Amino acid sequence: MPHRDLKVSQARLWSLIEERCQPGADVSALDQRVWDLFGERWAVMFTDLSGFSRRVQEFGILHFLQIIHEQRKILLPIVERHDGLLIKEEGDSLLVLFRRVERALDCGVAMQRACRMVNERRKPEEQILLCLGIGYGDILRIADQDAWGREVNSASKLGEDTAKANEILVTAAARAALMARKDVTFESIGTTSLGPEENFRVAYE
Repeated sequence: MPHRDLKVSQARLWSLIEERCQPGADVSALDQRVWDLFGERWAVMFTDLSGFSRRVQEFGILHFLQIIHEQRKILLPIVERHDGLLIKEEGDSLLVLFRRVERALDCGVAMQRACRMVNERRKPEEQILLCLGIGYGDILRIADQDAWGREVNSASKLGEDTAKANEILVTAAARAALMARKDVTFESIGTTSLGPEENFRVAYE
């Protein structure tokens, strides 16, 4: 009999979800198995570029693809230096995981500073206008393929929908884990459609 695929993979996750769908399934036991296999605590970063639709319409898709390419050249070495794990790229967005939320914040600050430095020498239409959202907590990490969970959703909402150019926004859980930091301050921006918890804008020198 051939060995079953025992890797922590998308296929194994969805196999357990299929079991969960069956009539009479022990949902609690299956949920525990999923969390035992895939559950980990990570800081989650979502990045986005401001003005995607408007800039594509005005300057064309090839112009924007060039901006995405330049973003990768600038940002990915910074991610590597801060021990981030690039999980996936979707268009102009990046999903990056960090073991410690402090490293995620340091990386975000370094990213924004690098983009501002580059933008000083560029025309407005060529600038890399970076938006960042950071969450922190228990998530389902599917190897180096994907990540799921409340803090993933919240970081995505902040980075892709809420943050303006040059902003770093963090969830309540991320802010709580960063309270010892004396080099930054947090300004409440209220709640999002994902839940009642406050979210915060990071201010730094």
